[in-house]
Amino acid sequence: MNGRLKAAGGAVGGGLLVAGTTSDAGKSVVTAGICRWLVRQGVRVAPFKAQNMSLNSFVTREGAEIGRAQAMQAAAARVEPTALMNPVLLKPGSDRSSQVVLLGKPVGELSARGYFGGTSQGEAQYAGRREQLLGTVTDCLQELRRTHDAVICEGAGSPAEINLRRTDIVNMGLARAARIPAVVVGDIDRGGVFASFFGTTALLSKEDQALVAGYMVNKFRGDVTLLEPGLEMLRGLTGRQTLGVLPFAHGLGIDEEDGLRVSLRGAVRESVVAPPHGADVLRVAVCAVPLMSNFTDVDALAAEPGVVVRFVDRPEELADADLVVLPGTRGTVRALAWLRERGLADAIARRAAEGRPVLGICGGFQMLGERIEDEVESKAGVVDGLGLLPVRVRFAAEKTLARPAGEALGEPVEGYEIHHGVAEVTGGEEAFISDDQGRSLDGCRAGSVWGTHWHGSLESDGFRRAFLRRVAADAGRAFVPAPDTRFGVLREEQLDRLGDLIEEHADTAALLRLLEEGVPEGLPFVPPGAP
Repeated sequence: MNGRLKAAGGAVGGGLLVAGTTSDAGKSVVTAGICRWLVRQGVRVAPFKAQNMSLNSFVTREGAEIGRAQAMQAAAARVEPTALMNPVLLKPGSDRSSQVVLLGKPVGELSARGYFGGTSQGEAQYAGRREQLLGTVTDCLQELRRTHDAVICEGAGSPAEINLRRTDIVNMGLARAARIPAVVVGDIDRGGVFASFFGTTALLSKEDQALVAGYMVNKFRGDVTLLEPGLEMLRGLTGRQTLGVLPFAHGLGIDEEDGLRVSLRGAVRESVVAPPHGADVLRVAVCAVPLMSNFTDVDALAAEPGVVVRFVDRPEELADADLVVLPGTRGTVRALAWLRERGLADAIARRAAEGRPVLGICGGFQMLGERIEDEVESKAGVVDGLGLLPVRVRFAAEKTLARPAGEALGEPVEGYEIHHGVAEVTGGEEAFISDDQGRSLDGCRAGSVWGTHWHGSLESDGFRRAFLRRVAADAGRAFVPAPDTRFGVLREEQLDRLGDLIEEHADTAALLRLLEEGVPEGLPFVPPGAP
């Protein structure tokens, strides 16, 4: 690689946009894979996503909230995640509105119409402000490029969302502003990938098309030679080469933006659960509440040999569960009503009365309490909780964003907090997490019911094993946690698999040229262009 990519200090590093023909085409996988491949080559690389819409988020060490996928990509790049890597985060609160998080801090709620260009006075005012966000986004990208050899940017949805192009700051709007080349990823497993590549390109303006440097096929099954005639035809039609054909890989887990897929749970849906270390398996049922957030909390459970994790939405599905988990949610009061409407609330209460384990995390912890006072999120006022923990919750206007550490069940534990709800614990048999002096830091336990605001606590290996031993004892299961499961090591192995995909199946020489030399000259226009 030449001096530009490897230059230290002051020089602007190379940039690349990984766009996609659709949502879930594989942009996150490819971005993380390129980051891991580059860092293994000795390149200082950082991930970037200008605008992310996700309920799965993470807290950086400086107390900024960013998309969890970008935190995962930072781990792939072996750098500490920062707010620069995801300057705009949208956290849906309903089908029509989202909380806007700017440079890691919440700045308000806005309807989709207002964010993407509303007509009312207030919404139009914010729509104008949204157009100004491009300056913030490009400043963040510029800073990352100044301090790294390369920055791999992830797009959102499709760059050919022609209804949103005017205010786009994450796809071709970003590429145009920063003058970086784009690679378009398509999921061939869905079918129609050639039409998607061609149509995506043909719907872009001439100026946008000039930045589309090539394509990458994702999730291919079979003999690549059978695909080659189509790739040649695509090149003849568009004048652009395909820079890689990535094979379909089972159990390829990463932290997702949204959807009901959990990283490292190739264990949960895609592959056979590892055999138990003891005589029994342990069954975990996660209630798939509305606006479920940070469902990645159960990844570490799914990584344990003999632990079977599944998502449920019916009370009968709790019957054989050894542990029921109420996960986080962006709509605590709404999720609570959903539990009651479906009969899940009664089923959970029966479990608690029988001494069978229940764990609530963040919003799930709040739902397990006696009372919720919410004038912030749902504005529903005072609502009765499930009454299974001696906790009263009041929603504060300011969001708690923290990276705490403590002890639980005699083991060190770390986590991160993202919540408006402030919990007042009025009783219980013990705190969930304490400091080294035994003073309560967070959460509580009452019988077999546990609750905490700390996301990510189950990633602490010693604590996770201790907690699972307690669950197994309460559930009457002869389950024994494996003594050598190390979640951090498993996560690194997954990231290395992503890097291997790029190294073995992508045209890495072409990718390096794009990073070193920028946008290729003379890319042809594909009619008709943007309408």
